[in-house]
Amino acid sequence: MNDSAGVPLTPRQDEELVRQASEARAAITHEIGKIIVGQKEVLELLLIALFSRGHGLFIGVPGLAKTLLIHTLADCLALDFKRVQFTPDLMPSDITGTEILEEDHSTGKRIFQFVKGPVFTNILLADEINRTSPKTQAALLQAMQEYRVSVAGVDYRLEQPFLVFATQNPIEQEGTYPLPEAQLDRFMFSIDVSYPDEEEEVEIVRRTTSGSPPPLAKILEPGRILEFQALVPRVPVADSAVDYAVRLVRSTRPGKSALTPIREWVSWGAGPRAAQHLVLAAKARAMLAGRYAAGEEDIHALAIPVLKHRVIPNFKAEAKGIGSATILEEVIEAIPRA
Repeated sequence: MNDSAGVPLTPRQDEELVRQASEARAAITHEIGKIIVGQKEVLELLLIALFSRGHGLFIGVPGLAKTLLIHTLADCLALDFKRVQFTPDLMPSDITGTEILEEDHSTGKRIFQFVKGPVFTNILLADEINRTSPKTQAALLQAMQEYRVSVAGVDYRLEQPFLVFATQNPIEQEGTYPLPEAQLDRFMFSIDVSYPDEEEEVEIVRRTTSGSPPPLAKILEPGRILEFQALVPRVPVADSAVDYAVRLVRSTRPGKSALTPIREWVSWGAGPRAAQHLVLAAKARAMLAGRYAAGEEDIHALAIPVLKHRVIPNFKAEAKGIGSATILEEVIEAIPRA
């Protein structure tokens, strides 16, 4: 019996689940490595987001296999995958779905029938999310936060697991619509996808120009993923780690007592959701590493991807080319661990 059936699991059973999650992570990494070269840190954050029910924002130039990585993950986990290319003319109904008028030929009556949009999936890839209007971007908010959409006054639940992974192109910003802070805060991670090194690039070119990709084994099925997702909140975390997470988040907020980099370079800091995401992500990181407890090292390792998109540099920082990651590196260095 598992927790989803209403029967609490014992710590010993949870520890066994942690071991199984770690084994699953190794198998997933192996399978994805058949298709994707490098990007180990990106894959680690992707898996942490998956098992902690967190959405991810991927930042990188075109051609770095962001879409391929997410699609490959869905393939080896037997999850339904849909991709939406965000464009300026995309409407909210293109994401959530719409009602159409249909005629019942047996009775002659006309009724409205809801046709589900691409958001009704397990993994939704919102490609170049900053290229569509704020109205359409906002259509994702309810789905990301509440796992449902409302159309014509009717709520439709989204099947679990449900995750949104969005991409942004850091170049060609003309004509784009930057995501508002409220929507950025829904993403657990902001993940930088960088260029491969020379050896990796050689291997990428060799693989992609020499025949069909190898088949992928199905590592987990959706029910098993839900079991691991339910386990993450139960993973113990040291009080000192929670305290460290809260101190990190609070230190990003401007004020008279703020650290010098925050006072000089930041307009807005991270809110309480950042600390919640930081602790949950730390638990998932520990679980995937086979550890039945999260500590300060997990908080420290995940601080920048959790906080980077929530710390808003001011005009002075932008004029000097100082980004939030640079500011956070100074802040993290200044905040002592217990």
